[in-house]
Amino acid sequence: MRLATIRTAAGTRAARVENDVAVPLDYPDVGALLAAAELPDIGRIPPAGEPVPVEDVDFAPVVTSPSKILCVGLNYRTHILEMGRELPQHPTLFAKFADTLIGARDEVVLPATSAEVDWEAELGVVIGTPLRRATREQARDAIAGYTVINDVSMRDWQWRTTQWLQGKAFERSTPVGPFLVTPDEIDHARDLELRCEVDGVLMQRSRTSDLLFDPAATVAYISQFTTLRPGDLIATGTPGGVGAARNPKVFLAPGQTLRTVIEGLGECLNVCREEKE
Repeated sequence: MRLATIRTAAGTRAARVENDVAVPLDYPDVGALLAAAELPDIGRIPPAGEPVPVEDVDFAPVVTSPSKILCVGLNYRTHILEMGRELPQHPTLFAKFADTLIGARDEVVLPATSAEVDWEAELGVVIGTPLRRATREQARDAIAGYTVINDVSMRDWQWRTTQWLQGKAFERSTPVGPFLVTPDEIDHARDLELRCEVDGVLMQRSRTSDLLFDPAATVAYISQFTTLRPGDLIATGTPGGVGAARNPKVFLAPGQTLRTVIEGLGECLNVCREEKE
């Protein structure tokens, strides 16, 4: 099954994607849908509007107001090595806020206060059921599905201190979508190709099998210290090829197109624009 959150004249709506159309449902986003219904029942929920051809859909972020957005840094072996780090013993975690999220076709805002905006293609995990102090197996069962994320990072802000939050939490910087794809369609994202392109130039290419901490392990770890709820979003980390690790360094510029693709999940296609004062 594929789900999405779409923008309509009446506001955002969760939608069930069937073939080439999005069928609106009477929930404001996918997170609210997951909180109200179990995955096997979603296919039977009646439509709340006319189907929209997928090519005409205005995609909102898959989840618009998650109670938590948690992200893993240094989680692909290739990226850890290019950054000159040792393999961590535990997931390196930081948080984002809901106002960082944008849709799969929205513009990425390049802040006037940052000159080092970098790309980070990532596999996203969406939680489907409440979870606290879970085993790996329980965590795996609590994953509603997977999506595409780009954790666009302001490196000059990220590295001001040893804490990364300020470089990861700029508004309107993080594409997520276009779909939530349920685990049964993609074998829990065990081995999917992930790519990032800037103006058609390949910058990152890896497979999710290179993750140091896979989705189930990450979700189980997070659940030890906080309760995960339906619609919560986890970004699992980025592979090698980021702009900050290149020689010379390369960063995003206004007018460039950022393309983030994960096999079986779809793509985010986002034009970068300079922030208007």
